[in-house]
Amino acid sequence: MPVMTKKPPGLNAPWSKPIVNVMSKLNTWVYRRTGGKLGSTFPLHDAPVLLLTTVGRKSGKERTAPLLYLEKNGDVIVVASCGGMDKTPLWYLNLSKTPEVRVQIGDRIEERLARVADDAEKKALWPELLEMYPEFESYQSWTERNIPVVVLQPR
Repeated sequence: MPVMTKKPPGLNAPWSKPIVNVMSKLNTWVYRRTGGKLGSTFPLHDAPVLLLTTVGRKSGKERTAPLLYLEKNGDVIVVASCGGMDKTPLWYLNLSKTPEVRVQIGDRIEERLARVADDAEKKALWPELLEMYPEFESYQSWTERNIPVVVLQPR
């Protein structure tokens, strides 16, 4: 699929984030209720989905987000793309303060430690992430922020 370099209209509109939030909450609810039997695959490219639970940096409450992921050498790799929006995803800001996170993959729940991939590591991982979900390239073209890649290591 070719990279879509033209930013979709409304991507950064005030109403787009609430729609994404509702869809994420629905996916999280279904995923948890079914132990990942439903909601664990994003239909576009059959990309795998996990649930990432972080601690809110302001509220101190647990926050969960469904994210695409790649497993590699015991690590779980996620991308803080926010669909190419200009704003950094809240889950990323949360783990920047508290890197101890919980991951649910299917019915498997694990404690992990998050760290941001450095430039060389991101460069090495990026082709594999694009193979899994080519739209990450479009997302990067739609925003001026450098989209972070996060490595979730076993604790």
